[in-house]
Amino acid sequence: MPPAENRLLQTARPVLEVNGQEQASFTEMLLEMLIVENVQGLYRCELKLSNWGVSGEGTGFQFLDRSKIDFGHGLKIKPQGDETIIFNGRVMGFEAEYPQGQSPAIVLLAEDRLQDLRMTRRTRSFEDTSDADLFRQVARDHSLRDDIQLEGPTHRALAQVNQSDLAFLRERARLLEVELWLEEDTLHACPRSARGAETVRLSYGGSLHSFTVQADLAAQRTSVKAHGWDVGAKQTVSHAADKSPVSNELDGNKSGADILEEKIGARIESLVHTVPFSQEEARTYAEGYFRTMARRFVTGTGTTNFDPKLRVGNLVEIEALGPMFSGKYYICEVRHTFDQASGFRTQFSVERPFISE
Repeated sequence: MPPAENRLLQTARPVLEVNGQEQASFTEMLLEMLIVENVQGLYRCELKLSNWGVSGEGTGFQFLDRSKIDFGHGLKIKPQGDETIIFNGRVMGFEAEYPQGQSPAIVLLAEDRLQDLRMTRRTRSFEDTSDADLFRQVARDHSLRDDIQLEGPTHRALAQVNQSDLAFLRERARLLEVELWLEEDTLHACPRSARGAETVRLSYGGSLHSFTVQADLAAQRTSVKAHGWDVGAKQTVSHAADKSPVSNELDGNKSGADILEEKIGARIESLVHTVPFSQEEARTYAEGYFRTMARRFVTGTGTTNFDPKLRVGNLVEIEALGPMFSGKYYICEVRHTFDQASGFRTQFSVERPFISE
């Protein structure tokens, strides 16, 4: 039998606010909820509500006249008895369901304000700029505040060619191996190590309902090389990254690259879709690619009762999995769900660059 507080979290309903006003009737009519967040930003939400009931003019559809909620309305969601906001965005779509033998339902589709960046497509160039300056410029373009913690070279030229602002920032974030997200009206971008992670503890056979995990060498490499051309110096530039970019995340354990070299042999990857124009760019791209690859050595998915601390950017420490897979993982995706059968739950995806010794 789970602890009483866990049972309470499981059966509690989320609280819904529309344009800053709590909507108790929406909470009562809620059938299903899905909130998804990941390291690429643009968090999204789906709310399924009963669309049939009694109103001032009799029995009928509840939401189709758009008087209670409409396109562009602000939507916030938080758990009962807790001021932690687990979604903050705007309504972007409606989906009506008319099932046989059941009451009709309406599904509200919402996204956070990164959808502004997704819906703005441009072709433009940037000269003598750093990635930090580029991210700040895009934030200003959309009247967002910024919290940008990026290091890296100043680029002679960068081009955004028929890309949305969001796709452009995501492309730069992947090359630098930084994470992108929005809180309220502030655009954040920083390396994983700078997110200030909290640790949530779960235990198999206790608070953790289920967990599936695998360690896979297929996508691992012992080294990643980036090659390019320095136009000003008229010479080639190159950098080979090994496990050193993730050495501070290993906690004395073996990485996928270590095990690959020990059990199979050296395997080297060359980056061919990215062309650095300086030695610093070559180092940044090679190390960024290696970090992304190395962190996917061990991946897992789990389910537990709803916990607002299970957020992208935090750590989860899982106990009782045995020596190979117990320990800390980085949370890279979270799906908060609600339905009338299972109540309020959290599904999460995790990764780490090592197996425990």
